[in-house]
Amino acid sequence: MSLKRRTFLQGAGAVAGLSVLGAPAIAQSKTKVKVGYLHTPAVDGQIWTGINNGSFGKQGLDLEMIQFTTGLELFQAMIGGSLDVLATGAVISNFPARGQGKAFLINNVEFATAQLWVNESIKSFADLKGKKISTTTGTTAHVFLDNALRANKIDPNDVEIVNQRMAEAVTSFISGAVPAVALWVPFDVTVKAKAKGVRKLVDASAYYPQAAIVGGWAARNDYYDKNRETCQKIIRGWQEANDYLIGPKSAEAVAALQKSQYPQVPLPDFQEQFKASRYFGSVEWRKLYADGTVTKWLQQVSDFFVKFGKIQNAVPANQYFDPKLFIETIKV
Repeated sequence: MSLKRRTFLQGAGAVAGLSVLGAPAIAQSKTKVKVGYLHTPAVDGQIWTGINNGSFGKQGLDLEMIQFTTGLELFQAMIGGSLDVLATGAVISNFPARGQGKAFLINNVEFATAQLWVNESIKSFADLKGKKISTTTGTTAHVFLDNALRANKIDPNDVEIVNQRMAEAVTSFISGAVPAVALWVPFDVTVKAKAKGVRKLVDASAYYPQAAIVGGWAARNDYYDKNRETCQKIIRGWQEANDYLIGPKSAEAVAALQKSQYPQVPLPDFQEQFKASRYFGSVEWRKLYADGTVTKWLQQVSDFFVKFGKIQNAVPANQYFDPKLFIETIKV
């Protein structure tokens, strides 16, 4: 398990201040939550926006942010007890289908975040037959690749999928070791900067909404059962951050997010990455939770993992995902 970075965010609410009458205020401790996440705007955009503008702090939360490389590692850490909750991409439909974790909050639809890049030898999908394609199996990129191949009448068994960590998969593509790579943003920035004569063959938007892939939050089973109130606080903090991030001041919010968390990515590239996800306001999300759309999106990705991972006695999305918590928490 690879932990790239630990960020400890101390709650200002624990610091005693003065009341309006001049008497010392009673210090209030905040609820600490260990949050695992992936460093990509589709996953951590609302989180860092909410941390920076105090949305989670207002809810009495002190988030300990722990960065991972893949959703697979996130769930392994959470199952092992190192995390309370996590935010990830398509893997939110994987481990919960195995009975490991409860999904309770959706961030976005991975509209165009997953992409298939090819070198000059690949003119069309037909040219991929018998070729190597690097990706990280069991992730958003793999789900997208499977959808893309099938949509273009290519049996996934007719290509050789090379399983690597995404950074290594991209390096293999850039070096010419493989003619294609299925990746997720922001790894496209590296490809565009270092690979010559390559192009994006397709991205996930081509298969929306029929093959929509959602990302979001899950909690450890025991944590969710015992800390539903804390999960509601996470939802409220997320709501404020999400609606600000995509609201009238979205351009300002995106620029602030890039400056504080993605300084290595040029602002125009970051703005493009942000647009690669499809976000909804909390009111619209509430409707999608209530009418079963979110459950359907989760299930169709779980169906892929059930087949790919040969999951026995899989838990359906309508059991591992609880839309009621969001519906009860977000009032309209």
